[in-house]
Amino acid sequence: MNLLVIQRTGIKPYKPYYQTTKRMLDLAICGLLSPFLTPVAFIIAILIRLDSFGPAFFIQERVGKDGRLFKVYKFRTMHHNIDRDSHRSFMKAFVNGQIKADSNDDDKPIFKPAQGAHITRVGRFLRRTSLDELPQLWNVIKGEMSLVGPRPNVTWEVEEYQGWHNERLELLPGITGLAQVKGRSAILFDEIVQYDIEYFERRSMKLDLQIMWWTFASVVLGKGAR
Repeated sequence: MNLLVIQRTGIKPYKPYYQTTKRMLDLAICGLLSPFLTPVAFIIAILIRLDSFGPAFFIQERVGKDGRLFKVYKFRTMHHNIDRDSHRSFMKAFVNGQIKADSNDDDKPIFKPAQGAHITRVGRFLRRTSLDELPQLWNVIKGEMSLVGPRPNVTWEVEEYQGWHNERLELLPGITGLAQVKGRSAILFDEIVQYDIEYFERRSMKLDLQIMWWTFASVVLGKGAR
């Protein structure tokens, strides 16, 4: 198993019942949503292929719990085979606290450069609705991610971490998290990690359900606290 060596921190381990219940909830929700979301995913994949050249899915290696490397799945939102150096430079500066995340018209943080013409027409819709993250339900089913947790970074982003940033690697990464639903407007990477640590300290099934509801309200109902 591929591992990224990380500096260990003092985060206390899970309570066994919480970890088990959280996993059961992840699988139950994925099971309930699959019959409805599978046709949606199929249609999205077709639209992506019709809209621009390239595969429907974007697959990238990310750093998970305890530094384990895994492949994360997303719908492709950018044109195929573009130069990603600008994104890499943006994220390195972001992790180092040199710049803040952007925000869209809804005052929701965008943790990536706008990329302008690099984003496809379908990709703009997928990003606005967060449907580009839908394939990560497969990562949840495989046990590589949870529905709720810190967002996973790529290896070269983690290599820029300060020591205390590694605390966010003590838990399974998630599709959504406290930083995503609470962080507003321009936000620094240190602030994201602080939200992640707050989640570590307060983690419970009640908080997980609250974050899921806040995410639903943000994405589906347009009431986002994000």
